[in-house]
Amino acid sequence: MPFTAIIARVASSIRTAKGRKLRGHRAAKSPRKTGRPSRADALLLRQRIIDAATQLFLDHGYGSTSIEAVAARAGISKRTFYDRFDDKAALFAAVVHGIIEKIRPDADVPLNQGTTLTAVLRHLARLMLQAALSPSAIALHRLVTGESMRFPELAYAVESDGIKSEAATLIGGLLARELPEVIVGEELRRFAAEQFIDMVIAGPQRRAMGFGTPMSGEELDAWTARVVALFLHGYHGMREPRDRRS
Repeated sequence: MPFTAIIARVASSIRTAKGRKLRGHRAAKSPRKTGRPSRADALLLRQRIIDAATQLFLDHGYGSTSIEAVAARAGISKRTFYDRFDDKAALFAAVVHGIIEKIRPDADVPLNQGTTLTAVLRHLARLMLQAALSPSAIALHRLVTGESMRFPELAYAVESDGIKSEAATLIGGLLARELPEVIVGEELRRFAAEQFIDMVIAGPQRRAMGFGTPMSGEELDAWTARVVALFLHGYHGMREPRDRRS
């Protein structure tokens, strides 16, 4: 074969190979997405950030968790983070809300279950303990207790979510309806409801955090029975405080 024919065949083979490679590269390239993400995609991204932050906050604490760490854990840029949250405090508030929503009783769980006021309060006490003693709630409480002096926004985020306020409103309404003979104003009745919540949760929660041995199921049942009995005994004797000016 003449030398010029060999050169021409080699050049043709090279062009053919380049063409195949270019076509394969174009086929492999995915079409570029344009425009803003859909609402569903935006919600999924926000939840991914919250999930990453939840794990970091609970594992390492609020002060030791940086925005950079959250962004890296979620696989996003800092710019993407700040497009969705103003700062770390806003992110923590979202984390608190997420935890509280997960430990709330399901919507189909009856709250006022029982034929007597004592039975209903015991049922509510068990629901509150189920939520307060869940691993995520204990971890959150430990975090807030340990770091709220340096970061007051932590306690504010928990109090602002409103779950205790909702429970106090429910219990206050129950007391007004079932014990009309106890003549107290709405403010004092709400105060009593808030004390009931603290009475139910404080002791078992402290023990679950390491201040003693965590209570067993039987101990928790006995605890709620005693708390309800003590609370109702005290509530029956409540009176509006006298005005000191009189």
